[in-house]
Amino acid sequence: MKILSIASRNVFRNWRRTLVTTLAMGFAGFIMILFAALMAGLLQTSERNAVSMNLGDIQIHAEGYRDDPDLYKRIDDASGMLSRIQRAGFHATKRLYSFGLAAAGSASAGVQLRGIDMINEATVTQIHQHVMEGNWLSDSDPKGVVIGRKMARTLNVRPDDEVIIIGQASDGSMANDLYRVRGILKSVGEDVDRSGFFMPESTFRDLMVLPEGAHEIAVMRPDRSRDLEAAASQVAALAPGYETKNWRELRPAIARILDIADVQIIIMILITYVAVAMIVLNAMLMSVFERIREFGIMKAIGVTPFQLTLLIYAETMVQVVTAGIIALASGWSIAHYLQNNGIDLSSISQGASFGGVAMDPIWCTYVTKEALIYPIAFLFIIAVLAVIYPAIKAAVIQPVKAIHHR
Repeated sequence: MKILSIASRNVFRNWRRTLVTTLAMGFAGFIMILFAALMAGLLQTSERNAVSMNLGDIQIHAEGYRDDPDLYKRIDDASGMLSRIQRAGFHATKRLYSFGLAAAGSASAGVQLRGIDMINEATVTQIHQHVMEGNWLSDSDPKGVVIGRKMARTLNVRPDDEVIIIGQASDGSMANDLYRVRGILKSVGEDVDRSGFFMPESTFRDLMVLPEGAHEIAVMRPDRSRDLEAAASQVAALAPGYETKNWRELRPAIARILDIADVQIIIMILITYVAVAMIVLNAMLMSVFERIREFGIMKAIGVTPFQLTLLIYAETMVQVVTAGIIALASGWSIAHYLQNNGIDLSSISQGASFGGVAMDPIWCTYVTKEALIYPIAFLFIIAVLAVIYPAIKAAVIQPVKAIHHR
């Protein structure tokens, strides 16, 4: 028996029902592909904002510094350690931190002063490309500083406005000076947005009377596909006596979200496809009941129950394959367009964050193999499961009763 040709003919006998069923499956597949691509884009952006904008892949601190960020808990031989890490093939930069009070006009705010290595920072993070207004730091402008978006709003300052900093230097003296706002950052994360106050390393050392050492060394893998834990272990071996942690340990909330992303997508696919399974089950049951006499005659002339089961499955697969092609074509094309153009959510999500990491107001998709494969694979699986009962119903039909069925 030519099962495929008979199945193709049967599919088009009631073309309206076939069209509705196929479009329903195709639309569900399209929605799931788009959802998976949007989730992948959101997670990729979150990781980028956490790692490439601020943290780096790996960070080195003096023991206890993260629990108690004291000005005096420093990496003593920071320059030597930086050189060793760079010779090992990593990108690395040193950073300096302190706290103070910023004032402009009648407004004031607590700030975290950040001394930036102007040569190496750009090899580790992309924060220099994340300026919303004005320009990034420059060694030719030692009094020019860059501040977080929310701090600029709190102090009511714009580029070229002046800000006074007051704090305590490492020698116990009063650290105070007047600076000019050179740039304002886009949203990076809650800590940077509210209190980030960036200045060149040399300016920080002059203000805080800190001639040597660093509070943090941030490291980035040159090849992001390289195993993170293996890279962290190699870096830790180059920094004995200091605390070395990768970004997943520094931001466990974001790491957990990324870890369960695939599970979340699969759960959403299953929930959506339950409705699709009901449509397929109903359509195939109606098709079986409409052809009971036909199946009875087929069995009477020697068609086996197994062949009838294959016929029902073949009819279903014709529709599922068509739906899969529709879902892939439409889902990939829309997701690819949104990967290049994105969805502008700036009017409703400006400054939004989760896990302390800013959400990009332009939500772009990220088309992965998983985003395309999972929805289609589950569509086939759900269709196969949904058609079990109609196939069994057709297989167990008794020829005599079926021929006389009305």
